Amino acid sequence: MIPRYQRILFWILSGAILLMALVLLRGCEQTREKLTRHRDETPLAAPLATPGETIHLALANDATGSIILVEREVALPSETTARARALLTRLIAEYSYKGSAHPLESGPAVDDVFLLDLPLTPPVAPGAKPAESAKTETAQQDQSVVPGWSAPDGPPSNAGQNPGPRNPGGKLAVINLHGTFADHHPSGIEPETLTIDSILQTLGANFPQIEQVRFLVDGQPRDTLHGHADLMRTYPVSGSAGSYAQPASQEER
Repeated sequence: MIPRYQRILFWILSGAILLMALVLLRGCEQTREKLTRHRDETPLAAPLATPGETIHLALANDATGSIILVEREVALPSETTARARALLTRLIAEYSYKGSAHPLESGPAVDDVFLLDLPLTPPVAPGAKPAESAKTETAQQDQSVVPGWSAPDGPPSNAGQNPGPRNPGGKLAVINLHGTFADHHPSGIEPETLTIDSILQTLGANFPQIEQVRFLVDGQPRDTLHGHADLMRTYPVSGSAGSYAQPASQEER
């Protein structure tokens, strides 16, 4: 017959083993959730057989509500629309890094970038009179790009004005955002506005020919980014690398 103290010791050891197993399983589960939640899901760009070049990124800061221009060494494609897409992908990826001043979730953000010549020239219906064509030109400009867009609002500081091209060869950039990026973007007037301004200023600093920007989400018009920033308007792009905050080199950072 097994002595009583041995039976007590057996059950104590069995309980301790079970408790340790439960703690170990719980720790493994928490670690897996942590790694899954913080892993970088930003798509990796294909290697480019081109030398690196200095680009300017307009990085937002939630704490100060400001945007500062910084320099990065990046290899970009030679084709203009591919360059713009790669540039914006790098910009959004910066916000997914640890310690970002404007934190965003990692993952695909920009599906496509299209460039259209300005001013937009809507098609004229057969038999339409010139006066009728001129009367409806503004409304048709919006429909000539993407059905469902409302008339552009103009720049925030000059409400009611429709900025024309600054110079011959000006472009309208149509940025097609990924749906998950918009759905998971922090909601609020300031964070959404900072993201939009960051995109606009980055394009203005690197592509002087881009003068206006419109946004799509999954190829369709969308009212807001995530409840606040208007995506149905045309955003003017002004300035160049020297028009924003003084660039910060990588050594200064």
